[in-house]
Amino acid sequence: MSEEQLPELPDRLSVNPKSPHFNADVFQRDIGIRINGKEKTNVEEYCVSEGWIKVAVGKSMDRHGNPLTMTLKGEVEPFYKERK
Repeated sequence: MSEEQLPELPDRLSVNPKSPHFNADVFQRDIGIRINGKEKTNVEEYCVSEGWIKVAVGKSMDRHGNPLTMTLKGEVEPFYKERK
């Protein structure tokens, strides 16, 4: 089997299709995010160079139907998850 070529993970990425930082090509594979060595599963957006992630806070929504988020700061490490 040949190893598939994956697009490089961008410095900043959002899961919201309305965001200018959304990239559909990257989401063809599952992406994981570690902040300060701990993997987070509810990340809405991240920025490696600025060192922050935005995580959803519970099931609360804002008036536009978007999840409420909280910003966490630290060392951000995005990675592609292994396929099983």
